[in-house]
Amino acid sequence: MVRAADRVPAPLLVLGGVFSVQFGGALAATLIPEIGAGGAVMLRIGFAALVIVPLVRPRLRGLSRRAWTTAMAFGVALGLMNWTFYSSLVHLPLGVAVTVEFLGPLLLAAVLSRKPRDLLAVAAAAVGVVLVSEALTVPFSELSWTGLGLAATAGALWAAYIVLSGRTGAELPGLDGLAIALVVSTVVVLPAGLPGVGDWTWGHVATGLGLAVLSSLLPYSLELLALRRLAAAVFGILLSLEPAVAAVAGLLVLGQVLHPTQLVGMALVVLASALVLGTRRDEGERGEPEEPGLLGGA
Repeated sequence: MVRAADRVPAPLLVLGGVFSVQFGGALAATLIPEIGAGGAVMLRIGFAALVIVPLVRPRLRGLSRRAWTTAMAFGVALGLMNWTFYSSLVHLPLGVAVTVEFLGPLLLAAVLSRKPRDLLAVAAAAVGVVLVSEALTVPFSELSWTGLGLAATAGALWAAYIVLSGRTGAELPGLDGLAIALVVSTVVVLPAGLPGVGDWTWGHVATGLGLAVLSSLLPYSLELLALRRLAAAVFGILLSLEPAVAAVAGLLVLGQVLHPTQLVGMALVVLASALVLGTRRDEGERGEPEEPGLLGGA
């Protein structure tokens, strides 16, 4: 499989990962009305943990208290990030939720960069989010503040995930930290998912397995293979297409149609993200400080 993937252009691998994540999000949106956001995220994270732990077999002995604390904090952020994002899908179209959530890593990248150009890009992205949320065209009383708040919280947790991902990678070897974090994440979301387990069907479980593959296992693998051959700046720009791909997935799978002003706002966010994330990853490629782990959002 790896040799076959090496013959595929690296940008196509990244795009495959982006489409996989966002169509996984659309699949989650079909599952959430039946078993709830907690049940959907528990299936996704639980299956991912069941797959990765036996493969990685993380070493638990000899870890320092700092390593344990970092990995556990990483797991808490990962679990809550997915939980709040899936909860936002109850109230918002997929494209809107992803666009609002994307402000988290965008703001973090701009802050770490400290360049005026990047701050202007974030301001443009903020205007884009206002347009996407329809705050200018829909009465405040009709806006889904719950959904917007949940998506924004997911974005903040995504930023925390990025920072903790880098620290976990520095404290633990290989994928040990990720394996431990996924177990912790499963425990974190158990209170939300367990109450509805009695209503699950085998169809729900199968969908949850597909969700774990589409949203976690497949995109992480494709991105890992692509990053061996792809310039970091190009990778950041491709990643910035996530909000637009989410809108396409929402349209094709869920029949969610965004208004023209929302599409303009989404374009602003995509352009700002391409500028900031592409610049940040280009700096990281030249040896300047960069927080790893920008991938793997909800």
